Amino acid sequence: MLLEKLEAIKQRHEEVAQLIAEPEVIADMKRYIRLNKEYKDLEPIIEAYREYKNILDNLESTKEMLGKEKDPEFREMARLEIDSLSGRKENMEEEIRLLLIPKDPQDDKNAIVEIRAGTGGDEAAIFAGDLYRMYMKFCEVKGWKTELVDMNEGSSGGFKEIIFNVSGEGVYGILKYESGVHRVQRVPQTETQGRVHTSASTVAVLPEADEFDIELKPADIKKETFCSSGPGGQSVNTTYSAVRLTHNPTGIVVSCQDQKSQIKNLDKAMNVLRTRLFDMEYKKYLDEIASKRKTMVSTGDRSAKIRTYNFPQGRVTDHRISLTLYNLQAIIDGDIGDIIDALQVAENAEKLKEGVS
Repeated sequence: MLLEKLEAIKQRHEEVAQLIAEPEVIADMKRYIRLNKEYKDLEPIIEAYREYKNILDNLESTKEMLGKEKDPEFREMARLEIDSLSGRKENMEEEIRLLLIPKDPQDDKNAIVEIRAGTGGDEAAIFAGDLYRMYMKFCEVKGWKTELVDMNEGSSGGFKEIIFNVSGEGVYGILKYESGVHRVQRVPQTETQGRVHTSASTVAVLPEADEFDIELKPADIKKETFCSSGPGGQSVNTTYSAVRLTHNPTGIVVSCQDQKSQIKNLDKAMNVLRTRLFDMEYKKYLDEIASKRKTMVSTGDRSAKIRTYNFPQGRVTDHRISLTLYNLQAIIDGDIGDIIDALQVAENAEKLKEGVS
């Protein structure tokens, strides 16, 4: 059964390779990009198929040899080889089952990350700043490029809201697990009695849309310019470089004031607007999946409390998989890889349990 499935995938891989070379496909850029992505996505499965087929062929020939061989020494060698190949076969089958789990079609995309202070006033804004630095350090370790889009600073530090782009390999597929409400428990800097307060910030990770995902009509967009209010040197408050876009059909408003150039701010704002519109459609897909998988760890529900950072106990708890770690400072310093790995493993286990593969 597994072999039949792999052979069908191999056939599709060869078919896609032929299609990519056809002039009419090359002329249709949207289709060409989609087929190229499909070809690339199938390659790891094809490599695993070749290795698996090789193991099966060797196993069969070794069993044949054992059936014909009379020499006790050679028979013993053949038996050891069969044991080794059988073990490799089982491992490969497990690996292939994981590879055959349908990927979220957006996992390879870049991401736009939005962090907003929630309940807790100034302390929530300070915590939003902590989360921003945590992601900056994580992205730096991963070798990803980050680019600020817009921000609104808190009165006592941190941010009421901060939006940034992250680009690199497989960014959305990794960062998507961060969407949701992050809660912090600690003694705020403004607290004179030493009492622990609970505050929260929300994180939304959106797959970055490209021009082929969403077609924006200029007639649907209202563009306004205004003076930047954030960092930027002498041009701040003197040059109308900041851009605000309003998408009339949906009412979505996007601002960008990071760059001194109005053209660059307009490009960034258009990218965020396109992504927000794409996200509206994409969320329907996530909700459909979530309705089938009760405990799915990467749903589109950004109002769900996903993680608590408890400073007095130096503890971080991810509530989706009941994972508690006692290395809070390292996590706040960007070491969130272990948490994301555990969430990915949990989600794959759920999919395998459902028999998705």
